[in-house]
Amino acid sequence: FFWSHLTCEWFWWDRLWLPRPVTWVDLQDSEGRVYARVSHLYIILPVAVLLLGLRAFYERLIAVPLAEALGVKDKIRKRASHNPVLEKYYNTHSKHPTQADIKGVCKKLGWSERQVERWFRRRRNQDRPGLLKKFKEASWRFAFYLCSSFGGVLALHDKPWFYDLREVWAGFPKQSLLDSQYWYYIIEMSFYGSLLFSVAADVKRKDFKEQLVHHWATLTLLSFSWCANYIRIGTLVMLVHDTSDVLLESAKMFNYAGWETTCNSIFVVFALVFMVTRLIIFPFWLIHCTWVYPLDQFEPFFGYYFFNVMLVVLLLLHVFWASVILRMVKKFIFGKLKGDERSDEEEDEEGSEEDYTHTYSNESGNGLSNGH
Repeated sequence: FFWSHLTCEWFWWDRLWLPRPVTWVDLQDSEGRVYARVSHLYIILPVAVLLLGLRAFYERLIAVPLAEALGVKDKIRKRASHNPVLEKYYNTHSKHPTQADIKGVCKKLGWSERQVERWFRRRRNQDRPGLLKKFKEASWRFAFYLCSSFGGVLALHDKPWFYDLREVWAGFPKQSLLDSQYWYYIIEMSFYGSLLFSVAADVKRKDFKEQLVHHWATLTLLSFSWCANYIRIGTLVMLVHDTSDVLLESAKMFNYAGWETTCNSIFVVFALVFMVTRLIIFPFWLIHCTWVYPLDQFEPFFGYYFFNVMLVVLLLLHVFWASVILRMVKKFIFGKLKGDERSDEEEDEEGSEEDYTHTYSNESGNGLSNGH
């Protein structure tokens, strides 16, 4: 108990979170002022669960009918025949056996190499998510990001720091919490929490690890900014991120529906918006705002460095995704866009292992990179 109490006191030490000479005592609710509290974040877990339930209803009542209207259908796949030997190898050794392994299996089963290769291709196709599942996921995210972006604009359009970033630090950290800021934060954090809960069931792509890092970095950044009262800059960061994601998810939806021209047009617009918001506005306006302007009012402290480091982590992820997007744009411009940088296409029943390619426009997976 002693060490637990000591650790708690050290963790909430004023100098870690607040600039000198401000202490937690100065941030007690008084005179009509309300400040952010850690206890406010407890509601995130139940709201995240509520969002998961809302997602289930949305996908069933809205996404599925919308998919049918747009002509989105799952491809009928031939299932791999039941074979305990191959199934055990597939689950315990490798989903992509080497040629030597294939020959060894052929001797054991008395099959030809072509039969074994075909079995593994069909088995891998069985594990790939269907087109309808991907459409439902993209549709849900599109609906959330659209509502979140609209809500963010409503919450910020009449605030002075939306137009003058120096106002972000006016009176910091003694800035009263607004109702619009509270709900914007809670809903946004709950959404990312729900993504972590559903990560095992959602479509897995090549940047799965980067997505996990992104979700954890976002939740850590938002939680810290809430506790340290970096809420004004936090709302701006959320709005900048959600804007391009609306276009991303809509492009995915049209991609799955086979509307190639519409998808490509939205993708080009998405690429431009992504580059402007994530690689120009985010580093040169928002990170500059958190790195330079605070020094006019107080000396650097741990929270100042930690917050900026987390923003840089997000920026590095943006650079990673920007490189993926630029490669796709290059292929698109020169008419060589046959591969997706993130997800793989369903394999041809009679193709070779070299036919295990990545696609953008006619894939069973999505061909766009998500940067949140």
